[in-house]
Amino acid sequence: MSLKEWREKRGLTQRQLADKSGVPHSRIAATETGARPIEQASFGTVLRLADALRVSNPRKLLDDSTSQKENNAD
Repeated sequence: MSLKEWREKRGLTQRQLADKSGVPHSRIAATETGARPIEQASFGTVLRLADALRVSNPRKLLDDSTSQKENNAD
């Protein structure tokens, strides 16, 4: 799932996720729109997002975006 899908699954707005994670709202919005891929985020940022979203393994946030790129390349 993408960051947006995880966020929506948890019933959070971008602003609520920003408040829970300490990640700036602008960064979350840019990540969700693809302007700043999550792969460019620091490990600390990914970890904070995963914690706020209750994702047990932060790699799940990264793996999905990588697999989506590979699928789009086909």
